[in-house]
Amino acid sequence: MTTLRQKMIEEMTLREFSPRTQEAYLRAVTGLAKYHNQSPDKITKGMIRDYLLYLIQDRKLAWSSRNIQEVADIFRMHGKEYRAKHSLPLSHLKVMQSIEVCRTSYLGGHVEKCRLCGFRKPSYNSCRNRHCPKCQSLTKAKWLEARKSELLPVGYFHDVFTLPHKLNPLILNNKKTLFNILLKSVSETLLQFGKNNISGKLGFLCILHTWEQTLMDHFHLHCVIPAGALSFDGRKWIPIREDFLFDVKALSIVFRKKFVDYLKSARKNSDLVFPGKTAILQTERGFSRFIDSLMEHRWVVWAKEPFAGPEQALEYLGRYTHRVAISNNRILNVKDGRVTFTYRDRKRGNIQRTKTIDAEEFIRRFLLHVLPGGFMRIRHFGFLANRCKKDNIQRIRELKGVSETVTEKTKKTTEELMLELTGTDITMCPCCRKGTMMVIAEITPLWKMGVKYMDSS
Repeated sequence: MTTLRQKMIEEMTLREFSPRTQEAYLRAVTGLAKYHNQSPDKITKGMIRDYLLYLIQDRKLAWSSRNIQEVADIFRMHGKEYRAKHSLPLSHLKVMQSIEVCRTSYLGGHVEKCRLCGFRKPSYNSCRNRHCPKCQSLTKAKWLEARKSELLPVGYFHDVFTLPHKLNPLILNNKKTLFNILLKSVSETLLQFGKNNISGKLGFLCILHTWEQTLMDHFHLHCVIPAGALSFDGRKWIPIREDFLFDVKALSIVFRKKFVDYLKSARKNSDLVFPGKTAILQTERGFSRFIDSLMEHRWVVWAKEPFAGPEQALEYLGRYTHRVAISNNRILNVKDGRVTFTYRDRKRGNIQRTKTIDAEEFIRRFLLHVLPGGFMRIRHFGFLANRCKKDNIQRIRELKGVSETVTEKTKKTTEELMLELTGTDITMCPCCRKGTMMVIAEITPLWKMGVKYMDSS
């Protein structure tokens, strides 16, 4: 490693650049040096302009892709102004602060040193907030590791239950109540169809998603369902064809009826609030007309292509279970109060497009997806319900005459899980790429020292 490269890494580390950002800068400098066949310290401004022109004109690379930004940067740059203009609930303020201070000295951490080259770097603690784009990898890896022992040697179905967008304003003001109604309506619908059509109890996992690709509110439930049911006396496993579960139109009708009935009960029991545009629903006439419009609307339930087996189901869960509204790698540019990010256009063949919106609007959209405190967005039902899951899985395996689908192994370390999930060895020295890092000192969190967080916007 050259002295220049090592100094650059040390400077970026002191400035608290994330590993991903450091790697991006190092790749950019390496590309620049190779293009001109010159050491980076001999590169002039004119040579940089020539290289950028080459990237844009010949490589068709947008300048925005060279500007590495994260959700945390947007909050740091524009959060103070947003908080001053809007009266935010405590839950939103906590999410914003957690993301802003994630992996910074405010949360403390430790100092690591390479056993080989002696390179030192601070490693700061994560905020562990479930809405933070940087904090989901390890949580997801641990969750998936726990799920491996629960897989059954059968095919798996994937159904999606979607709420009409006309419900969105009401949901945003009554998240916990209506999310619970959604989960209850869907679970009861599937269990009812299992009872009537298969004469057994289904088991399934539900995952709540609240967004579409452009960060707008879009409330839907992903359900992963093993292809079979357990008889009600627990003595028989009832297999079903693995290419078709239930008619989605029939599911839609029952789901709609159950949801609307629970919605009526919630209003009757004063479990709902009706601020702003939803105030008209406080009147009997207004609410009645709203219910009529919901019943006239065709609710969307769609069956995605079934999974071929437990491995494919687990792979899917790895992609979807711990997603947040937007990942950092989708953010292309933050400049002049505007944010540019990529999204998949579902209406046009799932092609990738870019969208630019004001930073204020970006923050507003992101905060639409803050979940109520303590709310569990991943839930198990039927024979996979937590209270009886372990016994039922063991019983089903006995009935099918198979051993565990995935052999349970010793608990994996954080380092092993991250290597398996991301392919990155977090113990490797980022400087020499040969030695391993060891902890030599702890960094006391600033909040423990009585330092109050002050945003940098």
